[in-house]
Amino acid sequence: MRAVCQRARSASVTIDGQVVGSFEGEGLVVLLGVSTEDTEAQAVQLAQKIWTLRMLENERSCATAEAPLLVISQFTLYGDVRKGRRPSWTRSAPGSQAEPLYERFMAELRAQGARVESGEFGAMMDVALVNSGPFTLLVDTDDLPAAS
Repeated sequence: MRAVCQRARSASVTIDGQVVGSFEGEGLVVLLGVSTEDTEAQAVQLAQKIWTLRMLENERSCATAEAPLLVISQFTLYGDVRKGRRPSWTRSAPGSQAEPLYERFMAELRAQGARVESGEFGAMMDVALVNSGPFTLLVDTDDLPAAS
């Protein structure tokens, strides 16, 4: 799994003109991609990592600051642009595999006590945010110790 985490002062996601998730104040926007090789254990591990990652001001995490997270599914994070001009999506998990892992990721955040806002899996979404810093990190389960 791959997550682009952005520290934000506010954020929202809109579908068909309706705001479906948002937060005001300090929090994280998490763009979450799922690959064909990802597992439920990795979804749990990644959620725990991001929940405790000290990205907020004064080196606080969402856990310590009780800050919200806006989680957006983003299959394009596994786009491969090494050949030609058209991205390949062969590493991106199909919806039937990705959606349960996306949901498991959010369930683990909620189990840890997080306030989680989200878009709608597979929908065309407009995401707006006010970056703080800007401070953006790429967190990839391939770079973390093996999930148990």
